[in-house]
Amino acid sequence: MKGGMAALCFAAALGSTAMGQVIEKINYGGWPNCYRLSNGEAELIVTSDVGPRIIRYGFVGGQNLFKEYKEQMGKSGEPEWRIRGGHRLWVAPEVAQNVSPVTYAVDNFPVKIEITATGLLATPPLEKEAGLQKQMEVRLAPSGTSAQVSHRITNRNLWAIELAPWVLTVMAQGGVGLTGLPPRGTHPEVLPPTNPLVIWAFTDLGDPRWIFLKKYVGLRQDPKNSVPQKIGHFNSETWGAYYLNGELFVKRYAAYPGRTYADMGCSFEMFTNGDMLELETLGPLTRLEPGQTVEHVETWSLHRGVKIERFDDASLDRALKPLLE
Repeated sequence: MKGGMAALCFAAALGSTAMGQVIEKINYGGWPNCYRLSNGEAELIVTSDVGPRIIRYGFVGGQNLFKEYKEQMGKSGEPEWRIRGGHRLWVAPEVAQNVSPVTYAVDNFPVKIEITATGLLATPPLEKEAGLQKQMEVRLAPSGTSAQVSHRITNRNLWAIELAPWVLTVMAQGGVGLTGLPPRGTHPEVLPPTNPLVIWAFTDLGDPRWIFLKKYVGLRQDPKNSVPQKIGHFNSETWGAYYLNGELFVKRYAAYPGRTYADMGCSFEMFTNGDMLELETLGPLTRLEPGQTVEHVETWSLHRGVKIERFDDASLDRALKPLLE
């Protein structure tokens, strides 16, 4: 079987949601307490031995579009943060591990799972060093591949804190990451700038992995090239996609024009190295008083038989526009 499914051993079914999806507790990749949510066409697997991470999203029996770090799977309890792969919730702006525990909070411990009428709710232990309580709620449509992932961060400190939800999806090797820019225009009809395009100190715009077009920005994941690359931008209709072996993963997020965003105004960021490619969405910077919660919602979809003939605006329009409408 493809996409790491040989490592999956089904255990007892926990039943069906009110929408008809099946939830099963399974062993996946050596973690005995994972939860598989499926509607017969698409499936998501959430770890609860660590995380929470959505470690798999794909068609039933098909490839996992998410990266799995095989050497880290099945392990738990490490004192340092582990990337592991899959989909995770972080806090922006990013702060180095040796400076603050807020961004790289250790999530190597068991997670509480609650089965809901529409999916499941994953609640990790309180991040004591940062004083933050995270939560991830996963819902899968009764049919098709559409999923909704809600991310929540609650301030459990006795003081206010400013932060932004930062949601990272780590994609498997060998594909192409894509994102769309806000609607384009012509000169002199449209004179004001439409959005920031943000680069990092290590960004090399001459790297051949980049694809810069009028409507789109792309980034190829090359397992033979370990040099990191990253770019960010703002779009009120934020979306990122990953194209791998004729299948396309799409994540979407409605951003808030007029709000302040981290990283010089980014609602979306894309990063790669030799191991993986990340599609990242960010919520606005929010001042959370003690006890307050901020929520960040993404919607996902999977698409089969996608043909991108060339990486130019016309070809991407033909392939992507019907899937984004």
